[in-house]
Amino acid sequence: MSRSPGLLVGAGLTLFFALLALASLLWTPFDPTAFDVPARLQAPSAAHWFGTDHFGRDVLSNVMAGARTSISVAIVAVGLGMAIGVPFGLFAAAAGGAVDEWAMRASDIVFAFPALILAILLTAVLGPGALNAVIAIGVFNAPVFARLARGSALSLWRREFVLAARVAGKGRARISVEHILPNIGDLVIVQGTIQFSLGVLAEAGLSYVGLGAAPPTPSWGRMLAESQTIAAIAPWTAIFPGLAIVLCVLGLNLLGDGLRDAFDPKLRARR
Repeated sequence: MSRSPGLLVGAGLTLFFALLALASLLWTPFDPTAFDVPARLQAPSAAHWFGTDHFGRDVLSNVMAGARTSISVAIVAVGLGMAIGVPFGLFAAAAGGAVDEWAMRASDIVFAFPALILAILLTAVLGPGALNAVIAIGVFNAPVFARLARGSALSLWRREFVLAARVAGKGRARISVEHILPNIGDLVIVQGTIQFSLGVLAEAGLSYVGLGAAPPTPSWGRMLAESQTIAAIAPWTAIFPGLAIVLCVLGLNLLGDGLRDAFDPKLRARR
């Protein structure tokens, strides 16, 4: 596998935020939800490395706990989209004809809406909350994986090893599982990494407009929303959660690009 600088940086940033989220399950410097009004709006110091917000909550503790919220929502949402979209795409490619055509037109309906707008629409109907955010983000991810699986599978159905499997008497469903799916696994993983970064952004966006994880669950997006009115006098309340979102998404995008280059022999040969 290629060890490009982008892949290493992306893997390092992704690992850092994953460890940060795991650490928040066991320890944070302060209780992320505890109010300490006398300590409100304190600048970064030895006591509070990232300062405190307008309720006296420790910003570092909230950034750590917010990583857990954003990453867990994104993982489950992308997993949901993958679990629905990949089998759907494989089925469409195997069925062919009118079934394939109707399946792709159905996915086009979802693609007609921008991802964040669709997520806001669904959460506005279902109500705010982490579970509904997962459903909303997962619904958008499903057609992405369906199109990827279908396009990759169609090119494989004409390959000799698939024709040999058909001659051997294997059905289309069995061929899809035993021969097609293992050969598109790397593409699905790369796309999953890219969608993961979009999932983090979508969760932050939903929380920013009040449709994500409900208070008092910490969230990077809600931290940004709450900092709007005090950013001029306490910029650290916006800088640190915003920086966390930027670095996390950057790391995931670099990781996705690096994995794509590593798995693609044509791109690897050009280096």
